[in-house]
Amino acid sequence: MTARTQPSIAFQGEPGAYSHQACVEARPDHIALPCKSFEDVIAAVQTGVADLAMLPVENSTYGRVADIHSLLPQSGLHIIDEAFVRVHINLLALRGTSLEQIDRAMSHVVLLGQCKKFLAQHDISRVTGADTAGSALHVAQAGDPGLAALASELAGEIYGLDVLARHIEDQGNNKTRFLVMSTTPDTTRRGAHGMMTTFVFQVRNIPAALYKAMGGFATNGVNMTKLESYMVGGSFTATQFYADIEGHPEDPPVQRALEELGYFTDMLEILGTYARDPGRD
Repeated sequence: MTARTQPSIAFQGEPGAYSHQACVEARPDHIALPCKSFEDVIAAVQTGVADLAMLPVENSTYGRVADIHSLLPQSGLHIIDEAFVRVHINLLALRGTSLEQIDRAMSHVVLLGQCKKFLAQHDISRVTGADTAGSALHVAQAGDPGLAALASELAGEIYGLDVLARHIEDQGNNKTRFLVMSTTPDTTRRGAHGMMTTFVFQVRNIPAALYKAMGGFATNGVNMTKLESYMVGGSFTATQFYADIEGHPEDPPVQRALEELGYFTDMLEILGTYARDPGRD
């Protein structure tokens, strides 16, 4: 077996997916490896097939990505970076096709819902596909001049499709946030735009536990940018929380806040400390 000389990063989806675009933008020196599922992405890093994982966690329009928050604590991986991808949606079709020939557009249901104005304006009906890049692949293979795909320009390049219309999304600020994960944490690096820390915790079964747990962040002036809850094991009583805060665990205010949080939790696990991406702004 020949040893890999170039580092690699795994993502979920077909080549040309927005996760692939995130890999190209955030780690241009890495080979991007497509995987069928998020579990496969994590397994690729766990087994050494890939060096890093690129996982989407939330979209500015549609909120968090299902299942990701429950997968991260059990993955054994550490967040070492975050990346933001501007989701530009493009109408892709067979080469030599004109916009007037298109009467159907295929894509993931989420993207179809983000281009309603454009599709209605051009009387194009929607066809639900498994995913964005997979829809582009289908259009390339089907050979139907009346069928287009809604996907990234990268997908068009990969599958040899023409871009008939660029940036046709209804909202002009649609972004997806990704986490770059590794088997080894990176706790020494300091970002030019500040640091972020992500952790999960489960509060003790006492009155006002969550309120008391959050008090330490307020009194120490630590900004919490995200707090989400999700059930564990299908139980209505075992609720875990996922949180993002600004700062590094070695910063005195963050250190004090996390110590206070520990008094009111049964479980606290830091998933990663990493540079704050300017794409947040």
